[in-house]
Amino acid sequence: MTEDDITQHIIDSLGGGHFQVADDNTFFFHGADNRFPFATIVTKDNEFDSASNLNRPDVFRLNVGVGKETFRALFGEKDEATVDFTALDKLMPHPVYAKMYWVSVLNPSAKTFATVKPLIAEAHSLAAARDKSK
Repeated sequence: MTEDDITQHIIDSLGGGHFQVADDNTFFFHGADNRFPFATIVTKDNEFDSASNLNRPDVFRLNVGVGKETFRALFGEKDEATVDFTALDKLMPHPVYAKMYWVSVLNPSAKTFATVKPLIAEAHSLAAARDKSK
């Protein structure tokens, strides 16, 4: 899967949202306030997050904010110190935002992306619920 494939899937399947590109990273939002994305595609390291070594050629990371129950069902109480955050095509806790129940995958294959699609839908639903409660 490419960044464009993933972006197109999110646009096509999740109405009521939009995306914004900033510094070659893509942020997916529900609603118009751009306060907090429900998913992101990040393409390079920065001073706060370099655990995935995104500065490698053609490497990107898809990040998705899921619910607490989903996160725990996927990873349990996984010790993040044992996670290889540079591994390609492997669903894992986000290297920085795992405590906020974000998951990530570097360069997902079509098979791995199929397992991530319901997580994206959940993240979008959670964002929509947050917007409704305002």
